[in-house]
Amino acid sequence: MNLRLLRLVLSFFVVALGGVLVTLVVLDREPAPIAIPAPPALGEFLPATTRGAPIELGFQDAAGAARELAEFRGRIVLINLWATWCAPCITEMPALDRLQAKLGGPDFEIIAIALDRQGERLVRPFFEKLGLARLALYLDPGNSASRKLNARGLPISVLVDRSGREIGRVLGPAQWDAGAFETIVRAALAR
Repeated sequence: MNLRLLRLVLSFFVVALGGVLVTLVVLDREPAPIAIPAPPALGEFLPATTRGAPIELGFQDAAGAARELAEFRGRIVLINLWATWCAPCITEMPALDRLQAKLGGPDFEIIAIALDRQGERLVRPFFEKLGLARLALYLDPGNSASRKLNARGLPISVLVDRSGREIGRVLGPAQWDAGAFETIVRAALAR
């Protein structure tokens, strides 16, 4: 056999054997874990990761007049999307009403927007039944606010700074008038 051919055959076997060894070593290892972020817990405040553009959001007041979030610039705003058929929303609404009573004024406003398609005639009795006296009644029967805020469920609350940019959000009900949530709002007001 030709010496050149013998070297070629031997180098082929060495490369093949090396490939088998590398494969065995790789297959023997545990696969590297894939980092999948945990979904946010319901009722947890999630700070905004970037300072995006001001939120452009339209809705209606109780009389059906068109309103814009831009009208509230200069204030800290807590936007809350809710519906009368949403049990966690019903739980949260009294806390929002109490927070509006505590902090509401020229520097802070809660904009609780009902997404019910039947509008004011369905939402007004709900407000009366729960004794919600401090919150203004706002409506979005077309559900455009939900799409604009990329809401994944109800209730969702988005805290907005004085220039209309998101500070952070909470998916699910929160005890807004107590503990950490009121502290978050007060910190935003202090800025």
